[in-house]
Amino acid sequence: MKKRNSQGHTMIQQKLLIIDGHSMAFRAFFALPPENFTTTTGQATNAVYGFTTMALRLIEEHQPTHIAVAFDTKVKSFRSDEYPEYKAGRAETPQEFKGQIGLIKQVLETVGITWITKDGFEADDILATLAKQGDEAGMKVLVASGDRDSFQLITDNVNVIYPGRTPADLKIMDAAAVEERYGVPPQWYPHIAALTGEKADNLPGVPGVGEKTAAQWVMKYAGLAGVLANADKIGGKRGEALREHEADVLRNRRLNELLTNLELPYNVADLTREPVNRQAVNELFDVLEFNRLRKRVFDLDANADSNEEIDDTRTIETLELKLVSDGFQNWISQVPDQAVLAVASEYVKTELNALAIYYATEGTGHCYALEPRFLSDTEQKELEDLLTSHAVITHEAKRLRHAFRECGFEIGELAEDVELEAYLLGPDQREYSLPTLSEKYLQRSLPVAESAQLSLLRDFSELAGQAQVVYDLHEVLFKQLETTQLAELYRGLELPVQADLYELEKHGVAMSMDVLNQLLEELTEQVEVAEEAAYNAIGHKVNLASPMQLQTVLFEELQMPKTKKTKRGYTTNAEALVELYEKTQHPFLQHLLAHRDKIKMRQIVEGLISAVGADGRIHTTFQQTVAATGRLSSTEPNLQNIPARTAEGMRIRGAFVPGTGFDYLLTADYSQIEMRLMAHMSKDEALIEAFKSGEDLHRTMAAMVFAVPVEEVTPALRSQIKATSYGLAYGLSSYGLSQQLGISVPEARKLKEKYFERFGGVGRFLGEVVEEARERGFTATMMGRRRYLPDLNSGNTNLRAMAERAALNAPIQGTAADIIKLAMHLVMRVLRERGLASRVLLQVHDELVLEVVASELNEVIQIVTDVMSGAAELSLPLDVSFGVGASWQDAAH
Repeated sequence: MKKRNSQGHTMIQQKLLIIDGHSMAFRAFFALPPENFTTTTGQATNAVYGFTTMALRLIEEHQPTHIAVAFDTKVKSFRSDEYPEYKAGRAETPQEFKGQIGLIKQVLETVGITWITKDGFEADDILATLAKQGDEAGMKVLVASGDRDSFQLITDNVNVIYPGRTPADLKIMDAAAVEERYGVPPQWYPHIAALTGEKADNLPGVPGVGEKTAAQWVMKYAGLAGVLANADKIGGKRGEALREHEADVLRNRRLNELLTNLELPYNVADLTREPVNRQAVNELFDVLEFNRLRKRVFDLDANADSNEEIDDTRTIETLELKLVSDGFQNWISQVPDQAVLAVASEYVKTELNALAIYYATEGTGHCYALEPRFLSDTEQKELEDLLTSHAVITHEAKRLRHAFRECGFEIGELAEDVELEAYLLGPDQREYSLPTLSEKYLQRSLPVAESAQLSLLRDFSELAGQAQVVYDLHEVLFKQLETTQLAELYRGLELPVQADLYELEKHGVAMSMDVLNQLLEELTEQVEVAEEAAYNAIGHKVNLASPMQLQTVLFEELQMPKTKKTKRGYTTNAEALVELYEKTQHPFLQHLLAHRDKIKMRQIVEGLISAVGADGRIHTTFQQTVAATGRLSSTEPNLQNIPARTAEGMRIRGAFVPGTGFDYLLTADYSQIEMRLMAHMSKDEALIEAFKSGEDLHRTMAAMVFAVPVEEVTPALRSQIKATSYGLAYGLSSYGLSQQLGISVPEARKLKEKYFERFGGVGRFLGEVVEEARERGFTATMMGRRRYLPDLNSGNTNLRAMAERAALNAPIQGTAADIIKLAMHLVMRVLRERGLASRVLLQVHDELVLEVVASELNEVIQIVTDVMSGAAELSLPLDVSFGVGASWQDAAH
């Protein structure tokens, strides 16, 4: 809608969007399952994600010039003072929802949207006050609310956005829509509600009077006052009920009338959309682990144009872009000997499709773009020489080296990797794609290509821009690494380990197909046996993979105790079924759990079989930037999820064998490294002495828990208690301990007290770790690896508690990760220096797996012993255990 001002000039009408924050947050919460939106620290974010998504959609569709979100407060409103039963009886707030309103407010602050509360009043009153102000100021006003009381605010300029059955179903309610739906004009809708009552607010109405009857009365007598004035004229039981409940009706009308004259900290003129704080968005969305929403937020930035005005002499426009047809050899000859090259790469699956090579001289960027498959043998050799004779910066260096190898040549270790730099600076970040890093650190948007282009005749400017971003990112990121004392960890550990992982992935590990195929056959048979046994236990067939059918069997047919309530009934996840089996001992559950276990094992075996390459080896991919603690993980396939403590898991490890030219697999791992680190870092004399005396702490703890002599503790009991030992050292609560051990909370409390009576230094250390992290904002390992925990000072109790748990874990687990990575690197270096054929194949948790030639076995064992035990200087020795055999299973120890 356009209007003309007093001078006759056309101007666009301002638009105000005001949102009922709690209403939208609850709708988001119940629309998205919490289990699908939970961070790695355990914080549910479904309400935050859904709220943000819905708010973005409203902004995208309606393009408001002004916006605000109103929230209720914990302080009771004046309505509760008048009627204490107001809103009583509402269901208790779900545990997963708690804390999310605070996070939503943080999101709003970072994206430049004002939020408002006022003690003693409800969000509806804030909306009503702002709607009136906007209306009087000539604005177009949109009120987003799930409360029908908001209909009373509708005027020619004010409409209500009201939710339908799904989050995507939003109706614009104007006067005509309300009258069509409810039979009265908007200003009289609260009169209907006063008569019928409002269940959500615990306001009883006139018995027997529904919306249709109430609307007829209101229209006939021109409003509620007329209805009550003519109550004597209304006959029958409804009229009698009206007269009996007149006081309730009047009370309801007083309570559902929204206040339009509140004194608020902001007027509508103050509610303009502010520029997005991109750094704050990046930091918060990293914590929340939101990635897809980030771009939508930035696209809606009210100040987007200003973000493109970056003071940078090396903009895309100044690049000297050369295409392969311009003469590759001639371009290479012009590259200065001391130039630092930045490389951006484009892939089609694993194939290297295109490259852009960038360098800068005196403020001018030079970039050459090419497609490697069109290079001649001579040009390919020159490219290899160029990249091995210059310092090279890239993104995902390991992947690029693999891609070059598939092209037929090795380029050696690359000098810098901006992905690794960014990981060390923000280890909790969900992903480190080049567009994400460019936005976060350079405030520069990079388009995300829908698919790689295969034509030689193409525009390479996008890829050239990425190469420049790689160059500029390194300048920014490495300075931050130096400022935060992380440069040595980056250059001295992470970069060398990245090169080591490339070698591990290239070599792979040999597999016995005979063992895998035999296991697959046996597991398939065991799945079928468990399935048939489950059917026999209930007398009919059922889909064992269907949660709905399982609920019917468990809770209706077998009348078992209900598990945790979910949106679709009751959970049938593994944890709940194990607990249910412990309570009931029902054979159906026994066979169902066995069926799930065999299915899981079969899936692991199938994944291994499909991953074996033409060379008979599996080439897993090691992930270096996933775990915030610094630990490695692996994918395609995941070699860290093969159970080591079950008979079937060990049999799967039996398929990992030495390859041609090798005789043994050797395994070496640290014994209780985290507890040893705890002893060293806490300086707890009792714990240090326990290790020096050779005491098995897990066995001692098991004896305490199960009240048996230490010598009678079986391996099964020791294994059962191992997690508890670590849990106590990491601040496990009495309740958590009781759940782990299946004992009462008082018993767990006594056990915990007994533990810390002996190891008091550990308790003091844990408290100091949290307080130091609270002051600094991060934890640090012995090698300086940081984990930033801004929520340690959060006003949100849940977030603060999770940050405290992370602060307890990070220094020990992170130091253990650093030590095993350093040990792996040093072992590989010594093996190379001595010219040995034996080599490292895998790192899995605290264990190294090596492929060994028989004649080198003793020398390799000595090397591994010396390197691993000396990888860190502690107040007590690092104990290394070994195993040698014809398979990973045989090499167990």
